Amino acid sequence: MSTINIHPHGHPPDVDLSKPPHERYRAAAHYIDREHEFDAVKMGVWLFLATEILLFSGMFVGYAILRLWHPEAFIGGSGLLVKGWGLLNTIVLLWSSYTVASAVRHAQTGNQKWLKINIVITFLCGLAFLLIKFIFEYWPKIQHGELPGRFYFYPTPRSEYEPLWWGIYWGATGIHASHVIVGMGLFAWLFFRARKGHFGPGHYNAVEGVGLYWHIVDIVWIFLFPLLYLIH
Repeated sequence: MSTINIHPHGHPPDVDLSKPPHERYRAAAHYIDREHEFDAVKMGVWLFLATEILLFSGMFVGYAILRLWHPEAFIGGSGLLVKGWGLLNTIVLLWSSYTVASAVRHAQTGNQKWLKINIVITFLCGLAFLLIKFIFEYWPKIQHGELPGRFYFYPTPRSEYEPLWWGIYWGATGIHASHVIVGMGLFAWLFFRARKGHFGPGHYNAVEGVGLYWHIVDIVWIFLFPLLYLIH
């Protein structure tokens, strides 16, 4: 029976511990090599993102049906939104798409400094998006609404069906905001791993996977912005 020599600290005997973690990384035992692992992980991420697209597609279908049935309610509700805040958040997310793509590129080239900088910038863009959304959009609407059902009724609605509009608005933007929060958590996780040197030319699966997730979050908002804010 053959035996396998194990390093006393749990590392294979041929691993050079003087190298950074991303250079010492080895694919899991059930993969042939790093390339095989990379392709499998990326396919898994895309399958997950397909379920995300299905989730938001359901919202868009609901939006289309309700707007077709009650266009006056959507025009009235959209008129109460501040387009400037929506546009600013769009710019913030577009910039974050650039920085997360830069983070992936710097991981591929081994530029540890700019990998960490771009992860931090992307995290701050997500934070800025949430602050704008909650402080300048959500909070004034909550204060303006009347009880009961303050999320769905305004003092002077233009249509009796306007609560349908607010249901779409709160549902779509709220779920999107929850995805931004999840993304921020992932970027915090990436940053702490990047500080330890876990990512480099030979191993950047996590950086690219989180980047793909963030691009989906950005794309969804690019659709939500005109559908909610630019109905006129």
